[in-house]
Amino acid sequence: MTNNNESKFPPQSQKTQPGKEHIMEPLPQTINPVHKPSNKLRGKVALVTGGDSGIGRAVCLIFAKEGATVTFTYVKGVEDRDKDDTLKMLLEAKTSDAQEPLAIAADIGYDEDCKQVVEFVVKEYGHIDILVNNAAEQHLKNSIEDITEQQLERVFRTNIFSHFFLVRHALKHMKEGSSIINSTSVNAYTGKAETLDYTSTKGAIVAFTRGLAQQLVNRGIRVNAVAPGPVWTPVQPATMPAEMIQNLGSDVPMKRAGQPCEIAPCYLFLASLQDSSYFTGQVLHPNGGMIVNA
Repeated sequence: MTNNNESKFPPQSQKTQPGKEHIMEPLPQTINPVHKPSNKLRGKVALVTGGDSGIGRAVCLIFAKEGATVTFTYVKGVEDRDKDDTLKMLLEAKTSDAQEPLAIAADIGYDEDCKQVVEFVVKEYGHIDILVNNAAEQHLKNSIEDITEQQLERVFRTNIFSHFFLVRHALKHMKEGSSIINSTSVNAYTGKAETLDYTSTKGAIVAFTRGLAQQLVNRGIRVNAVAPGPVWTPVQPATMPAEMIQNLGSDVPMKRAGQPCEIAPCYLFLASLQDSSYFTGQVLHPNGGMIVNA
């Protein structure tokens, strides 16, 4: 992993959202080379939103290495290259008894798209064991007065409406022992002035996780979340000015940003019934040492 002496990134920015991983410098670290798979997800079917890059890609790959059949969503026309790269990685990572990975183009901010995603996965694989609500977008605005109604709705649709839509459609295809994992953020606990709408959705995800866990506990379906700190993913250069990228993560105790492969094991832990059977309604905090209140 990156050490403190390698914590600075070259100044860079991207002009479009979502961001593109294949043009980042350096490329994010997706796979931990010392990870030793042990078939923790053998026979499971996983759906990961935003799985073409960043944390989503790392989650897809660690799931595949652990035996899961993996499918993920992406944004057509913007994330095609990253999608193709991820599919290639998944084909190399999959175990012999897992089915072929699939990528599904969708705008998950809308109910009909989410319904079609779930129906496609179930048609191909028969059921869903693990749902990872990971896709998100953010925009820097220094004042609430600069956040338009259009941006506010767009961010809430992508970041939290999609959770409601996907869970609602997926539940009928999930059985006892299944797992739902939501991506929130350290911002939900610390606040962040420059991303007020994004931060608000991440707070909503924490509440959603806790409430949904209570709804589904009697059905034997666990619902948990992961709240990463600063991580080197495409959302950073797609959101921040180039000069801010250099110091990404410098304000956390470890003095550096995390890498996607350092976050993915949290999702594996929560997806694995053998490891996290007594966890529901909880949030894991891979954030470089920031102390947060639960």
